Amino acid sequence: MIGSVPRRSFLLSGVAAFLSGCASKFRSYTGPEVTRVRLYKSERLLVLDGAKDVLRTYPVGLGFAPAGHKQFEGDGRTPEGTYVIDRRNPDSLFHLSVGISYPNEADRAFAAAQGQSPGGDIFIHGGPRRGIDPINKRDWTAGCISVTNRQIEEVYAMVRDGTPIDIYA
Repeated sequence: MIGSVPRRSFLLSGVAAFLSGCASKFRSYTGPEVTRVRLYKSERLLVLDGAKDVLRTYPVGLGFAPAGHKQFEGDGRTPEGTYVIDRRNPDSLFHLSVGISYPNEADRAFAAAQGQSPGGDIFIHGGPRRGIDPINKRDWTAGCISVTNRQIEEVYAMVRDGTPIDIYA
């Protein structure tokens, strides 16, 4: 009976460690509000702005065909223009993700005039699976913006829905 107490403590501490590891992707942030997000595609740089200065910058990966504005589903491009962060996905296949409001009305109209779909589901997200590091293999997404899993945890905590995002060539 005495031997079961250390064993029980060991098992309980293991469960606690496991559960804290599961929750660790959800960080808290109490710093200045992120007022705008900027993406510079050619520089592969994501910038989180506060009211007074830059709060964070991150190197990024883009769509597999990053040059130019996204026009159609499957073109591998990352959109350009002004959008907003419009949703969050805590159960993303890509660790965590925050959604971008692409396509807008102009994107839909252009694609429709060409008889095509503009695509959608553009996110800032973490890595997809083991073996792909978005920093070493930069442009691997279908049009999304990728950062490391640790970085998307910060972005997810800092950026609120409704925050504008400007995406530059």
